[in-house]
Amino acid sequence: MKFLVPEPSDFMEKPTHRAFAKGTTNRPPEDSKGQTAPTVNFENAPRAPRSIEEVGMEPTFLLNLLIKTMYRTNIEVISRLTKVMCILTPVCQEIIEMGREQRFIETVGKSLTSSSTELRYQLTDAGKRRAVDVLVQSEYYGAVPVPLEEFKEQANKQLIKNLSVTKDALVSSMRGLVIHKGMLDAIGPAVNSGKSILFYGPPGNGKSSLANAIRDAVGEKIFVPRYLEYNGQVIAMYDPIIHENAETNVNDDSSLRVAADSFDNRYVLVKRPVVITGGELTLEMLDLTYSTDSKIYTASLQLKATGGIFIVDDLGRQQEPPQAMINRWISPMESGEDILDFVTGEKFSVPFDCMTVFSTNFHPNELFDRAALRRISHKILVDGPNRDQMLQIYLSYSKAVGLDFPEDVAIYLFTKKYPEINNAFAAFHAKFLVDQMFNEAEYHGQEPIITIPLIEKAWENLYVKDHEFDS
Repeated sequence: MKFLVPEPSDFMEKPTHRAFAKGTTNRPPEDSKGQTAPTVNFENAPRAPRSIEEVGMEPTFLLNLLIKTMYRTNIEVISRLTKVMCILTPVCQEIIEMGREQRFIETVGKSLTSSSTELRYQLTDAGKRRAVDVLVQSEYYGAVPVPLEEFKEQANKQLIKNLSVTKDALVSSMRGLVIHKGMLDAIGPAVNSGKSILFYGPPGNGKSSLANAIRDAVGEKIFVPRYLEYNGQVIAMYDPIIHENAETNVNDDSSLRVAADSFDNRYVLVKRPVVITGGELTLEMLDLTYSTDSKIYTASLQLKATGGIFIVDDLGRQQEPPQAMINRWISPMESGEDILDFVTGEKFSVPFDCMTVFSTNFHPNELFDRAALRRISHKILVDGPNRDQMLQIYLSYSKAVGLDFPEDVAIYLFTKKYPEINNAFAAFHAKFLVDQMFNEAEYHGQEPIITIPLIEKAWENLYVKDHEFDS
């Protein structure tokens, strides 16, 4: 019996694993995409304000923030205050002068223990009392927040829907996946739309991998505020778990160097954010979180994803019904704005600019009504592979980890094992079975090799035997 490998032109194949030398007993390494460094458009960089007026916030708010920062950190010199508060020296000096006029701050001369010529400032008794009073209202101190309206303007400069992903970038991000070109051609326009995408189909065929590949194809840097401010309330926006800092390598071009040095330090330059959630997602996570201790808010997940991608994996496994989940997104997806509220009940709008990618093992008709389905821009079936595609996946993965996939093993799999499960092929089978063989060889100190006995043994871990037992 002879199996024919599909023509390379029918599939995209980009193995991720480096080739393994025969004779090793190390397990295959984890996938690494090897993506090119994201780019940054300094023309869209937020410019640092050079006066209180340019900051765009109430002067009293800024003064209170400075007083709290001095009280909590004991910082006495402007050079350190500007770093903690993420503002330029002229702005900090202007706030200090305001505090001196109101007798909350006083000058205490130059440092006696340092060669610095900077003047030192400290809080007066009235300033300390003011600090205690305003800390009761909010424990927040440090970086000056970005006004919400200013953030909206910045978000509009770096919209995800304005990002164009090329076919080459998409192919590169999907290396290691065997994907029919028809599906690739469906995914590309969906990504460039910047709108919602639904991947659906049987489990184990790469829906989550496709969603993550889309994330890797988006290679641009954007500016994210550390904190937001609206009506005197502070919202923590930057999340180091979600927002990956993007180091900027500025070349000798003077215009780029000036742009890089002058962007507003109240923002952080990050790779386009990606929020990945699964069965743990609840509707409460899509609202602001209020801390009764610090009396500040933490941004919702979709607000943190602004300018990036929101991936909802395993849709249908959450506590809330899928229809309720999608209903929460319908209006924001259509309007580009989301409505949030404070604990006081005050409502306000924030940008909703994230490509929303849903992935589910259920048929969409089981999850949503027609109105909800209509509002999901692109619906892409990720079905199980056919026999030839399954063989190609085995060959591709084996080659990627430096192993041969013998013909007798292929014949055994496709004539003996798969008929036992009605030829229910799934893309994850190849990695699962080959990795099991690596584990077995590593344990026995043997050379990794694909054999029928090892396939048989690995197959036992693929499914649970159906028999009764005492619990």
